[in-house]
Amino acid sequence: MSPIWIRALVLACTFGAVALAAEALLRWYLSNRAGGKAVNLRLQMIGMGRTTGETMNLLRRQNSSVPQGLPPLMDRYAHKFERMLMQAQVTAPTGRIMLTILIAPVAIFFVMLLLMATWWGIGISSGRILISATFALLLGAMLPLMFFNFKATRTRKKMEEQFPVALDVFVRGLRAGHPIAAALDLLTVEMPDPIGSQFGLAVDEVTYGAELRDALQNMAERWDLDDMRMFVVCLSVQNETGGNLAEILENLSRVIRERHSMMLKVRALSSEGRMTGIMLTVLPVLTFVGLFLMNSHFFLDVADDPWFIPGFGMLIILYFIGFFTIRKMVDLKV
Repeated sequence: MSPIWIRALVLACTFGAVALAAEALLRWYLSNRAGGKAVNLRLQMIGMGRTTGETMNLLRRQNSSVPQGLPPLMDRYAHKFERMLMQAQVTAPTGRIMLTILIAPVAIFFVMLLLMATWWGIGISSGRILISATFALLLGAMLPLMFFNFKATRTRKKMEEQFPVALDVFVRGLRAGHPIAAALDLLTVEMPDPIGSQFGLAVDEVTYGAELRDALQNMAERWDLDDMRMFVVCLSVQNETGGNLAEILENLSRVIRERHSMMLKVRALSSEGRMTGIMLTVLPVLTFVGLFLMNSHFFLDVADDPWFIPGFGMLIILYFIGFFTIRKMVDLKV
């Protein structure tokens, strides 16, 4: 056989092997992705070997790591941070995350001072300390908090979108003859995250001895959703007075959908202001951090100027004034 045919055969075999490997890899990725979407986080954690109690404590963040005896303002923000982590479906301990967010800016700040004193060979002045501390605070604390807040907000919006669908599934279960507990258990295996896991937590609480109304009320309080509170009120009223629960919840689902339609109209009308608020909040932070990472001398070389500290301080004050002003302008209640 000539060398040309041998070379062509080798190239054909190589092409076939690469194509088969790519197909196998793509099929494995799609199957895992479909399997991950078919179940919610609660079922995934139970499938990995965690007990129902451990899964419930992790997702509800029941074992709070917030220290006792904090001042009222600090205690309020600490519990608000813990609720944000719960809504973001972060399963890491609260104390570990808080400790990381507190230590990371300090570590980054001292690394910056060490680099200025040794690697870059420039002096340490008050202006450079201020700019380094600001960079460390933004990179080590503000950006992680923005990420958690973004994830929690997106999950909460998804909960609001999924709740009418969950009510429809619940009503179908009741019309099929299932009792309330069985209809709720149907939501835990049929609905994806985040609402599937949350109804699963309510069912787990009932399994451990809690009242169904209290378990659903706790879920509504964790997520601070009026739709869930109306659902709990409907169940409580029906439990006290009787009536066709399926018809009541069907009417509630229609009311919630009409309310969401009105909210979407308001969001559409205020989309320009909300996008302006997002850009004016996030873009300065990302621009400052990115420019400091790529060319830190852009800031450090002018940090010795006498007007740097007053000008930089006024810039931070104006940023927060703009942030709170535009947030108040676009915070529309429906």
